[in-house]
Amino acid sequence: MNEQRRKGLAMMSEVYGWEMADGPGDFFAHTADQVFGEVWSREGLTHRDRRLILLGALAAGGHVDIAEMQAGAALGNGELTPEELDEIGLFLCYYVGWPLGSKMTMMFGDVIKKHRKATRD
Repeated sequence: MNEQRRKGLAMMSEVYGWEMADGPGDFFAHTADQVFGEVWSREGLTHRDRRLILLGALAAGGHVDIAEMQAGAALGNGELTPEELDEIGLFLCYYVGWPLGSKMTMMFGDVIKKHRKATRD
């Protein structure tokens, strides 16, 4: 495994909060090496900043399923609080439209419930 892949896997583990193993294929290689080894590793923005931007982009694109993973990771890593996720959901209603913002808000509520249950257990 080359240094770029190690750097990317380390960043993926940091961003998602679980140990990331190397994977097969070009898609995984580009994701690990470029998205995480380069883009997420750049200076200038915190992980929280990047996560907020990503949540907005995913909401705008209607990608609630992917946003769910990002919201869970943000809670798990302490980048966002449940209260902040609630506020983000309301804010998004005005910028991506009420129906899609409502879907995000409901999804955030589910993620918050799972997070609270996991931290209690």
